[in-house]
Amino acid sequence: MHQPGGVTPHRSASPRTRDERAGRRSARRPAVLPRRRGRTWRGAPAVGVVVLLMLWFTPGLFQDYALPVIRPYLPNASAPPPGVGAARAPLGAPPVVEDAGGYRFMDSPDPGQPMVAYDPCRPVHYVVRPDGAPPGGGQLVEEAVAEIAAATGLRFVAGGTTTEGPAEQRAPYQPDRYGRQWAPVLIAWADETELPGLAGNVVGLGGSTPRQAPGRPFVYVTGQVVLDAPGLARVLEHPDGAAHVRATVVHELAHVVGLAHVDDPTQMMHPAGGVTSLSAGDRAGLAKLGAGQCVPQL
Repeated sequence: MHQPGGVTPHRSASPRTRDERAGRRSARRPAVLPRRRGRTWRGAPAVGVVVLLMLWFTPGLFQDYALPVIRPYLPNASAPPPGVGAARAPLGAPPVVEDAGGYRFMDSPDPGQPMVAYDPCRPVHYVVRPDGAPPGGGQLVEEAVAEIAAATGLRFVAGGTTTEGPAEQRAPYQPDRYGRQWAPVLIAWADETELPGLAGNVVGLGGSTPRQAPGRPFVYVTGQVVLDAPGLARVLEHPDGAAHVRATVVHELAHVVGLAHVDDPTQMMHPAGGVTSLSAGDRAGLAKLGAGQCVPQL
């Protein structure tokens, strides 16, 4: 349990469960293609039939080449077209920090090496559901995002507000709401009536969803942070409340990018610590998470 300044404890769940060519028309009359006769035109449908037959009788070709292309455009698609927003190189670089341990990673059997991270070649888009946020809550979220961005080197891009509410199993691809791209990370203020996971003394939940392209490493494609609005509003009533609320958001965002809880109470990722700023172990782990692999195939 992470206890903000001894005021309100919290723990974090980590679900594994997101040139127009106006054109000047040419003054010249466009060339007219000659009408062609023979097998070129009459054979085009036949070629299509042959291709369909080849795909039908060689399901491996269909599975490996045709289906990945058409799948994002089928009804109830579960993933966007691959490579949306991907650059050819990482958009930033993590800071150089001393690695003395003191961190653990989500979804990784090796405590010293992350197995899953966000793709550094694309921005981490995020949106905020501000309903019920306490006074100043929006500013604290912005500060927390900036802190995680600086510690990882990942580029976070604000996408404004959303009406999407949190969910225990959030869909990572929501084309009707966010278009044909992975859903942005959701940061939502809520309470236990909306999300039972906030019951008791839990004031924050955070985690991300991993996906994998064939032959490529797993990467996180989206995630969510859920903040207990009533509980954190009470924390803000204390003289150092803002620092503890900011630390709560940073803690949950660190879960989103891939840090897990640790046993060292001097680190922010200790579930019951009162630390309000990132410590050496937190920073070392976050720097590793910012050096993940680019996977444009997703």
